[in-house]
Amino acid sequence: MGTPQKDVIIKSDAPDTLLLEKHADYIASYGSKKDDYEYCMSEYLRMSGIYWGLTVMDLMGQLHRMNREEILAFIKSCQHECGGISASIGHDPHLLYTLSAVQVDPFHTLFGIAGLSLLGEEQIKPVNPVFCMPEEVLQRVNVQPELVS
Repeated sequence: MGTPQKDVIIKSDAPDTLLLEKHADYIASYGSKKDDYEYCMSEYLRMSGIYWGLTVMDLMGQLHRMNREEILAFIKSCQHECGGISASIGHDPHLLYTLSAVQVDPFHTLFGIAGLSLLGEEQIKPVNPVFCMPEEVLQRVNVQPELVS
């Protein structure tokens, strides 16, 4: 067995508590500057990012800070006639050429639908943000998340 190596040295004066408000500020503001390099280069991750952003904001009790109407419009604009949801506007909902693409594609649909649920879309059943599963399924199998406060 190898010897563990530290690749990062954390200074003694580094924060030792979660800066919750700073995290929430960053996530709530993501996408407000559509010309930013990071925003443009992460287009292929957009749908997954929406799901994870909504999930963490919900877990932090900050979901109300997200622009519900803008997010709903974006998710709906990514849905195609076949029912699939793409990663972003103008992307193909069916990635057929590599195994990894086939494995990723269902996640775009899952994240899009889960995001709609977290935003309270009435046509979508409630999704638990911890398990990313319908609440009714978790109740049926008697699974309840334990949130740390």
